[in-house]
Amino acid sequence: MKTTRGWYLGLITSGVVVLLASGQARLSAQSADPAIRIGGRDLGGVVTSANGPEGGVWVIAETTDLPTKFAKIVVTDDRGRYVLPDLPKATYRVWVRGYGLVDSPKVRTVPGKLVDLKASVAPSPAAAAEYYPAIYWYSMLKVPDKSEFPGTGPSGNGIPVALKSQAQWLDVVKTNGCYTCHQLGNKATRTIPKELGQFSSSTEAWARRVVSGQAMTQMLNNLGRLDPKRATALFADWTDRIAAGELPASPPARPQGVERNVVITLWDWAGPKDYLHDEISTDKRNPRVNANGMIYGTPEESTDLFPVLDPVKHKATQVRMLVRDPNTPSSHQNPTTPSPYWGPDPIW
Repeated sequence: MKTTRGWYLGLITSGVVVLLASGQARLSAQSADPAIRIGGRDLGGVVTSANGPEGGVWVIAETTDLPTKFAKIVVTDDRGRYVLPDLPKATYRVWVRGYGLVDSPKVRTVPGKLVDLKASVAPSPAAAAEYYPAIYWYSMLKVPDKSEFPGTGPSGNGIPVALKSQAQWLDVVKTNGCYTCHQLGNKATRTIPKELGQFSSSTEAWARRVVSGQAMTQMLNNLGRLDPKRATALFADWTDRIAAGELPASPPARPQGVERNVVITLWDWAGPKDYLHDEISTDKRNPRVNANGMIYGTPEESTDLFPVLDPVKHKATQVRMLVRDPNTPSSHQNPTTPSPYWGPDPIW
């Protein structure tokens, strides 16, 4: 789990998967743009591709040299210029990510250098779409037409009579159902993992998927609020069309204007089986409280260890929760069927 601190954007949380590789870039005391000025703790330079300067793309610097995995991200201006400020002393892997691109090769460097980076233009629309936000893929999911509401129940169109409008169906598949716990449309959900098993159809695969792991009850309950047979078929149709090569209808826009005025800092500060629903570093009534102090996470039911991050020393620790009764039983539920990721383990 990572925590993310964004200048001007407040405190947010994010989970990130990073793929590592190696590459080349221009490292020198002078950038292609003499207007770029950096200090001994900064990195800066210009991002270009075969199309020229690349504006509105992310430059990412990541290291594992610190007590916890650390990354910092900025956005380039119209001329492709970037500055990554205030980096702790370490060796970093730096690369470019952006819409219309694929990840550039990673470059190893240290703070205090000007590093001009070569972005990699996506070789195809499909390659570019791999970097789209999950919601762009999830928007491809078909839902029953407005004319099918109110539902007429099992003896009619199968949609529950309690669903009076299409908006109520969307509420389940978007705001107050599936999305309550996780993204839909990311790589893990828009594809059927081979670890799930072999099935005669995608509909059968989705019927198996929603009883996987400890969230089985919640997933089945949400499908039950819809027409389970119809909903499962629609999810199967969605992943089938993606497997056949269908892509989101339009690409996302790159960051513009003040959207580029952000520096995001990330720390990996909890275990692989933990998840955080919130974090706190101060009191919103007085944001001066605990300046440069610890950040505390709330892991809900996933663990009895509170994650604690020192953002100055880049160090993550844990504090075990105290309970009044030491014999308090665990709240975990054993999965009925294994998860394709964690198997039969009750991880929370």
